Amino acid sequence: MTLLALNKPFGTICQFSPHPTRPTLAECVTRPGVYPAGRLDADSEGLLLLTDDGRLQARIAEPERKLPKTYWAQVEGEYGEAAVARLRAGLDLGDFVTLPCEAREIAEPAQLWPRHPPIRYRASIPTHWLEITLVEGKNRQVRRMTAAVGKPTLRLVRIAIGPVDVFSLKLVPGQWCELPQQILTLPGQRSRRSPR
Repeated sequence: MTLLALNKPFGTICQFSPHPTRPTLAECVTRPGVYPAGRLDADSEGLLLLTDDGRLQARIAEPERKLPKTYWAQVEGEYGEAAVARLRAGLDLGDFVTLPCEAREIAEPAQLWPRHPPIRYRASIPTHWLEITLVEGKNRQVRRMTAAVGKPTLRLVRIAIGPVDVFSLKLVPGQWCELPQQILTLPGQRSRRSPR
């Protein structure tokens, strides 16, 4: 059984088959026979786990397994405790209601790599950072959640899946490494690399 961690670059499609306009995982990962455990849309970046084991894929990807996934979101505009509380409580997004989650404002993460291309800077519109931890992972969920409270996401980075975090692995965008499969069975451990 193989388990890989990849720091997926911004703009990369979560597939190995060729895409007409975008880079794919095949340009980052050279190990044959592995597939993404869960998705990370092209406009998002950060930690992606890949495996050749279907049961492990399910453990990582399925919401019923409650494997927490932590994101840093750079959002547009001022943010207050009321908006963060709404994120925590669960939101009706029309087609589903999100489960309660962990959410808090954080300082701009100093250890985060630059994005290419960078976020468009507008002096008249401030941005803030949030840390959001979910146990579900529906399509574009974090982006839809922040939009539902009136704060569009400008940049979204997944920094951790369960006890695995991209900073402990020291992976820059496009780099991957192999992990021991036991790493996802460690009871009650979760690594946090939040800025203080």
